[in-house]
Amino acid sequence: MDLQPFFQLLHASFCFFLVTFTLLISLFCLLFCVVRPKLWCNCEICAAYLTMSWSKQFDNLCDWYTHLLKYSPGKTIHIHVLGNTITANPANVEYILKTRFDNFPKGKPFSMILGDFLGRGIFNVDGDSWRFQKKMASLELGKLSIRCYAFDVINLEIKDRLIPLLSSIATGKERPVLDLQDVFRRFSFDSICRFSFGVDPRCLQFSLPMSEFTTAFDLASKLSAERAMTASPLVWKMKRMLNLGSEKELKKAIKVVDILAKEVIRQRRKMGFSTSNDLLSRFISTTNDETYLRDIVISFLLAGRDTVASGLTSLFWLLAKHPNVVSTIRQEANRVIGENQELTSLEQMEDLHYLQATVYESMRLYPPIQFDSKFCQADDVLPDGSLLKRGTRVTYHPYAMGRMEEIWGEDCLEFKPERWVKEGGVFAPENPFKYPVFQGGFRVCLGKEMALVELKTVALSLLRTFQIELATAQHRTPRFSPGLTATFSGGLPVMVLERQ
Repeated sequence: MDLQPFFQLLHASFCFFLVTFTLLISLFCLLFCVVRPKLWCNCEICAAYLTMSWSKQFDNLCDWYTHLLKYSPGKTIHIHVLGNTITANPANVEYILKTRFDNFPKGKPFSMILGDFLGRGIFNVDGDSWRFQKKMASLELGKLSIRCYAFDVINLEIKDRLIPLLSSIATGKERPVLDLQDVFRRFSFDSICRFSFGVDPRCLQFSLPMSEFTTAFDLASKLSAERAMTASPLVWKMKRMLNLGSEKELKKAIKVVDILAKEVIRQRRKMGFSTSNDLLSRFISTTNDETYLRDIVISFLLAGRDTVASGLTSLFWLLAKHPNVVSTIRQEANRVIGENQELTSLEQMEDLHYLQATVYESMRLYPPIQFDSKFCQADDVLPDGSLLKRGTRVTYHPYAMGRMEEIWGEDCLEFKPERWVKEGGVFAPENPFKYPVFQGGFRVCLGKEMALVELKTVALSLLRTFQIELATAQHRTPRFSPGLTATFSGGLPVMVLERQ
């Protein structure tokens, strides 16, 4: 019997195992050498972060950061193990977003963290690519015709699906508990797809169909955000290279997301786009790059679905706890629009100052994007004196800023829409660097007005039609799930009742 082939196979297998083992050991040693200096930081903040001892006192990481920033003299802290400087100082925010904008791009580290998910979309690029997408989007979103089109789409979704769905629950015999956060995510997904892509996924039908895509989208968002929380990017990069754990899950989720994005583009091309009002048609007319179009679709979905749903969820959580605010909104609507009359135009919306103030106040306390990061391109010094080395991650924290007495006064933790209303009952906005919920400077949110229209239209329609009450005793502070936008862990369970 000739054993030579067997020994050759055995020898080859042993060599493969030896090479693989050596490679893994080398990578581990490299990782250890890079991470070790950070993990050995023995400051109190880094120790609390690494051991998660902060969770004994705080429900959310953002609340712990708020606590640290509150007691920091310059309202700035440093998380050495993350290489991250976090600030809640308005002067610093203006310096980052406006004064020294060119020195604080999104940066390659951030682009790599979200690159597999967002690709080259507007939220994940700098330079010429960002300028081009911003120019295209701003030209369209700035048109009155586009805003009116969005208003019509939102109203149709409310009248044809949202109100009939809630009415069926309110008038039913059992009156089941409803997860309003899930409803808002479905509503905003349908709306953004109809407005931005000209397609209708019908997620808000009576049957509330499960969507494999939305599940995958949520998972991809969650796992991408968790990458930024690791002590070193080598951790998730090694897991991605070896296709292990969370990176294996992320890869599968992104494949599902890609299928939907490609289908959206295919349908848009099939229906024709030369005379369409949706944003995707404008981009399709400028390029045939399918990957680029895919990235634009994902970016619009992230902006139009997740942020709006987050804003609506926290708004209705607050309104359920403050019936006096609900009464004032209804009174204003009766005065401006007319009792039992429907909202018919954007012009009417502009006269609802207290409603506008309520939405702004809700996002002051619970911004849909709790923090945003840039990367320092060259050594710099923030206005509060904080030294920044090249490559430092710099994060401004709108969630924490909304809870600073130095910015909003001693009643900063109270939900008071009146703080936004000046003499004559007119809404008065604040400095965007004091209230960076929509960012500020050159990267100010292009969809700001669209988002506000959607938030206010939904709020007004539901508050005038239903009585919405919390179904369970809610925790004093909402618990948030990991993700790129603020999401209530466990949803928002409510009882929907007909208004008497």
